[in-house]
Amino acid sequence: MSTTGRHYRLNYQITSPNLRLLSEDGKQIGVVTKIEALQKAQELGLDIVEVAPNAKPPVAKLIDFKKFKY
Repeated sequence: MSTTGRHYRLNYQITSPNLRLLSEDGKQIGVVTKIEALQKAQELGLDIVEVAPNAKPPVAKLIDFKKFKY
């Protein structure tokens, strides 16, 4: 199966200082700083993936990116 060539920014690649963060199951955690989001991801052993970069603030989701990619 080929990918659509879509590139997701994750973790430190995300440039926005604030993010609307979603949990792994899609529940909204709220608007947090990038640093808070990174700390939460690290605690849970997950990655932050920017899923809606053009939203204000951008939407990011806590997921295991290795599983998400495939």
